Amino acid sequence: MFSRMRQRQLDSLSDQRFLCIVIDVYTSISNMEHLPIPKLPCLCGNFRRASRALTQLYENALRPVDLRATQFTILQALTLAGEVTQSQLGEMLVMDSTTLSRTLRIMAREGWVAERRGNDRRERWLRLAKDGEAQFKRALPAWEKVQSRLRRQLGELSWKNLLEITHQVTDLVKTQGDSL
Repeated sequence: MFSRMRQRQLDSLSDQRFLCIVIDVYTSISNMEHLPIPKLPCLCGNFRRASRALTQLYENALRPVDLRATQFTILQALTLAGEVTQSQLGEMLVMDSTTLSRTLRIMAREGWVAERRGNDRRERWLRLAKDGEAQFKRALPAWEKVQSRLRRQLGELSWKNLLEITHQVTDLVKTQGDSL
């Protein structure tokens, strides 16, 4: 009898220790999530970090319509630009040709992007295909929801300023490049 009672006490003590460890680990993890984000002195580092955070937010929103943020951006650019060469699209999006080619191959397989050869065999003209228009329209509500939430959280003035600053930085770097 004594040994059974002792065993129950030990089991109870073991359960309590386990619970304490679980609570301690959970508290540690929870506290880590709330650490302040350090202000980096590097413009590139801050833009890259913001870009990763925004990409994750948009990816989560677009996941239900089976679309990646990069694909949405390409659909959006083709909606605005009409037919463009792959080179022009790469310049507009500041995307390297390898990444753009890989993404376009996937999008062409899905029937979202149509292409035709130019006068030069290396030249490819791209436009939004009918399925691409449909996919873009399916994705718009999810994208608009994220946009409006961010806009509301940032405030109208910050939203407009942020869009303008990102355009200015991109334009400055693309036009002046290494001479900065």
